Amino acid sequence: MEDQEMQLKVKRVTDKFTENMYVLANEPSVALYRLQEHVRRSLPELVQHKTDMQSWEEQSQGAIYTVEYACSAVKSMTNSSLYFKSIDGLLRQAISMKEQISTSQGAHEATPSPIPPATPPHPPSTSS
Repeated sequence: MEDQEMQLKVKRVTDKFTENMYVLANEPSVALYRLQEHVRRSLPELVQHKTDMQSWEEQSQGAIYTVEYACSAVKSMTNSSLYFKSIDGLLRQAISMKEQISTSQGAHEATPSPIPPATPPHPPSTSS
């Protein structure tokens, strides 16, 4: 009978010991310590992710600005077609006039002119 009593007492002591260990293991200060350790281990990685994301955001903003600028340039080029048509017409007129001048000069060179070309006047001489 003493064995049974002894076993019962040992069981109670071990149960109390286990319960106390469980309480100690889950005490708020231990929980805060574990939380602190987790933050200490994971924080550098989180900071690195944050800096990577900021860098990607800057690159994305730059790319978006470039695309928007290119779109506005294309739109302004579309709006400038009127000016290009005007330039085209003026260039065609200039080419036509150049051809007319060339043909008229060719005709003048074929017939000798009785009047010699004018010579530029000489600057007055300064004698002191």
